[in-house]
Amino acid sequence: MCCVLCPVFSDKLKDAVMDFKEFGFLILSHFIAIYYWLEAIFRFFVPRARKDVRGDIVLVTGAGSGIGQRLCIEFGKLGCEVVGWDISEVGLERTKKIMADENLESHFFCYKCDLSDRHQVYDSARKVKSDVGDVTILINNAGIVTGKKIMDCHDELMIKTMEINAISHFWTIKAFLPSMLEKDCGHIVTVASGAGLFGVPGQVDYAASKFAAVGLTDALNMELVHMKKNGVKTTTVCPYYIDTGMFDGVDTSILPIIKLDAAVELIVDAILREKVYLLMPRLLYFIYGLRGLLPAKSMLIMGKATGVLRSMDSFVGRNKSK
Repeated sequence: MCCVLCPVFSDKLKDAVMDFKEFGFLILSHFIAIYYWLEAIFRFFVPRARKDVRGDIVLVTGAGSGIGQRLCIEFGKLGCEVVGWDISEVGLERTKKIMADENLESHFFCYKCDLSDRHQVYDSARKVKSDVGDVTILINNAGIVTGKKIMDCHDELMIKTMEINAISHFWTIKAFLPSMLEKDCGHIVTVASGAGLFGVPGQVDYAASKFAAVGLTDALNMELVHMKKNGVKTTTVCPYYIDTGMFDGVDTSILPIIKLDAAVELIVDAILREKVYLLMPRLLYFIYGLRGLLPAKSMLIMGKATGVLRSMDSFVGRNKSK
């Protein structure tokens, strides 16, 4: 009888010990969460020191205009080797000229690349590794917007939006992450959008792509932590409208459009301080926090009050001739 009961008792004891350990870890995790919450409040007022990126190889997609072009310039000034990707050769030449004007031409390498074609992405990545070296900071910045309501948007445009704004991130990450993992050092930056946190009329396809980009980066961050690759960082950038020309015509009467120089300054600072998230303007942190507390109808009222729901009604978009 004893021989029969001992294994049963032993199994029950093991289960009890495991339950106690899990309960203990649950309690401990609450204290750890509170610590990180307090740390986040502290860092809100006292940011981390900026890291030194001199000698880093920074790859920026969408480098031919707007945010991407300015990021190339700023990281060039910080002493980085900068690689610019864009589908527009004209745009890349403009960026190259600006870099030359800043005496940074020898630190800038540009490649025409259609991000919707994964084979081009992988081919271009191989060229970069051969010509420049292993990318240490990858900035997935390229994006397009149709500005059309869902029933007015052609299927091909919606597919292209998803390919450029979200799916291409899979290919760039798969191309450049391996060397980062090997060295346990690197940084992947996703320039998403406030539309990746909140839905906006006239942006169904765009918001879907940006929600996907945000989710991709969140999951990647978790995966890196789980793999104990703490030296590889991620930053997700979610701004309101920025005056790059991409959203020309939008009505921003309540919440003003963000100036390009101010936006780029904040993005660079977030990367250098290794912030996990950057929301612009800061009001978005508050609104995003309220989203989980308020009823859905309350968020609709807030959208109407701030003018966000009608912001795309006057959308024109970038002048392609510029």
